[in-house]
Amino acid sequence: QVQLVESGGGLVQPGGSLRLSCAASSSSLHYYATGWFRQAPGEEREGVAFIAGSDRGTYYADSVKGRFTISRDDGKNTIYLQMDSLKPEETAVYHCAIKWKGTKESLLRGEYDYWGQGTQVTVSS
Repeated sequence: QVQLVESGGGLVQPGGSLRLSCAASSSSLHYYATGWFRQAPGEEREGVAFIAGSDRGTYYADSVKGRFTISRDDGKNTIYLQMDSLKPEETAVYHCAIKWKGTKESLLRGEYDYWGQGTQVTVSS
């Protein structure tokens, strides 16, 4: 069993930045495909950004390309999401998820082994 704990959410003005962190209880994070989803009230879950375990290839939703950056620190067993130029419509709960020996594509299909409780991001003036 792997525990995922997100942090770094909060209230930010439009155009501002936040850095989310997801600390994993596993020391084998490099074997997992890892990524971030978000879900706003009344909306469907959306895959935001993923990073492969082995080659560290990345995927970004079109809506966040050029503004969000996903990264992973295997030594700290932590996944990050740097979010810049945030927009009000990006207000949501952001969750991290991981899949053992998965791919970016498998996460995009919603296939994951572990899911974090989420951190609230509110973009508002």
